[in-house]
Amino acid sequence: MSDFTDLVARAISPAMSREEREAVYQVVKQAMRRLQERENLSPDDPRALLQAHLVEETVRDVEALVTRYVARQTILAAERANEAANAAAAAAAGD
Repeated sequence: MSDFTDLVARAISPAMSREEREAVYQVVKQAMRRLQERENLSPDDPRALLQAHLVEETVRDVEALVTRYVARQTILAAERANEAANAAAAAAAGD
């Protein structure tokens, strides 16, 4: 399933809004349903239910990765701003 998670993760970008990412997830879910229909799986078939569960789990995993990435970028930006402020204060104190 990690290959599937990688595929979904590559289809989205942290720069996308939540709505844009949700649109990608909807396309993935529609594709899964089409494949299930092609395989003549009824919606209540245990295999179809498992596939739907795995897709939902993948979406949660990808969203967690996006959240971690965005949080890390926010932390790095704050650290850079803090370092710049400290450097500016040190330069002002040295004058």
